[in-house]
Amino acid sequence: MAKKEIQLLEQQIKRLDEKHFDLEAWKKYTLVILARIFGSQDEKIKQIEKLEFEFTSWSLRDASGNESYEEGTKKLASEILQAAIDELQLFGLPEKKEEEDQSGKAIQEFLGILLDEMKGSQVKQLKSILSSRENKEEKHRKIKELLSGIGEYEVYDILATMLMHPEAVKMIKTSL
Repeated sequence: MAKKEIQLLEQQIKRLDEKHFDLEAWKKYTLVILARIFGSQDEKIKQIEKLEFEFTSWSLRDASGNESYEEGTKKLASEILQAAIDELQLFGLPEKKEEEDQSGKAIQEFLGILLDEMKGSQVKQLKSILSSRENKEEKHRKIKELLSGIGEYEVYDILATMLMHPEAVKMIKTSL
């Protein structure tokens, strides 16, 4: 049985009700978990990636008067994760059909660790920097400036968590 995986998904469902909920950070963390459990091409990942708090004219037209956009998005997110839990309970962990690239998974997990510690506005700013047409040096400078806003001790905590990741430990041990 996939008890640990189910606990992680249940934990993510509970996080939807946090007072200072940050959808982008929640999505990044959830995507890492789902990719690890089901593989990076799973349909549930695509559904989570599409979640957003919309304020377009179409969403205004389609929204019911009984719930806010945020609540509708949170409800959908909860249903997606509940479907994942049900799948794990009925069928167990999926068999890996092909060996996934461990370094790619480690990078996803490293990004998950970092993005989970960042505020939603910082994640948006990072995305904007990386999407800009500025040269590499200017992007590098802006990212350093953004990271300095996280706080010195938080950055140390993020780096320590990344260095303790099993793939990082394995890479460090084999390179020394």
